[in-house]
Amino acid sequence: MSLGLKGIHHVALITADYPAARAFYLEIMGGEVIEETYREARDSYKLDVRLPGNVQLELFSFPSPPARVDQPEACGLRHLAFAVADIEGAIAHLTHHGVATEPVRIDELTHQRFTFFKDPDGTPLELYEVTADTPPIL
Repeated sequence: MSLGLKGIHHVALITADYPAARAFYLEIMGGEVIEETYREARDSYKLDVRLPGNVQLELFSFPSPPARVDQPEACGLRHLAFAVADIEGAIAHLTHHGVATEPVRIDELTHQRFTFFKDPDGTPLELYEVTADTPPIL
């Protein structure tokens, strides 16, 4: 008997600045609104976004969420990685929108190029360049 997992359904993020995060994931990351709901009892928005590559993101706002632990190796989610075919083009797109990226590095195990950047709340995000030789995305 197995758990029967079929894949990852969505990734959920909490934002301290809903308008900035909404604009970032829709305008810069190329997302599309699936559904947006204001939850009056919680004074909170829930935005379901479809990112390119059929990745679903749930973006939650709360009035005063605690700050993210900002240690590079803190326990928990380390980062979200997005596959791109052209890392230089993706970096140019982010730079055009005022989003800073780290220098491109080479993964010592896969030999693929990657870089990191952050969303408006400081969530670490990665661009990972995929080529014909890259193992398939699962």
